[in-house]
Amino acid sequence: MRRVLVLASGSPRRQQLLAWLGVSYDVLPAEVDERPLPGEAAVDLVLRLAHAKAAAVVARRPSDWVLAADTIVEVDGVMLGKPARGGDAARMLAQLAGREHRVATGFALVQPGGAVHAANVVLTRVRFRRLDVRAIERYVATREGDDKAGAYAVQGLGAGLIERIDGSFTNVIGLPLIEVGRALEEAGLLAR
Repeated sequence: MRRVLVLASGSPRRQQLLAWLGVSYDVLPAEVDERPLPGEAAVDLVLRLAHAKAAAVVARRPSDWVLAADTIVEVDGVMLGKPARGGDAARMLAQLAGREHRVATGFALVQPGGAVHAANVVLTRVRFRRLDVRAIERYVATREGDDKAGAYAVQGLGAGLIERIDGSFTNVIGLPLIEVGRALEEAGLLAR
């Protein structure tokens, strides 16, 4: 019997990263309330949301494997999701400029029927270089970071904002491939 993997995300970046592993998959985005609970830490939020997204898709595809993930940027205990409106992106980038922040991605791989096969949170430290207002305005004008946590894309022009990355580069994009690949291999979904 063919094992089917469903990616519970509409993110083109997650789809591209998963394709790099050479695994075939279907895409079925999950709609969940992504607001943090009062007092919830970033690592707890991304893991909870990964589980919630997986559960939402398992309810629609109960006989398939489901992979779900969620990513957030955190600086000094403040969580930065995707910029919501005009000015948000510039504010976020100014907050990150010249400082170190953490990127947290939680993922859950769920078996047919809904049992969790693997779940994890991967943390990556990213240090931005110092940015003046003009550099921030130029980057915001590209709109590259409009739909990304922290308002930047490490795999695009946003790489020029970064001084250093400690940890998983693909985690910053939205899917930690080493850890996800290992989980998929253990599940028999990835041939090695």
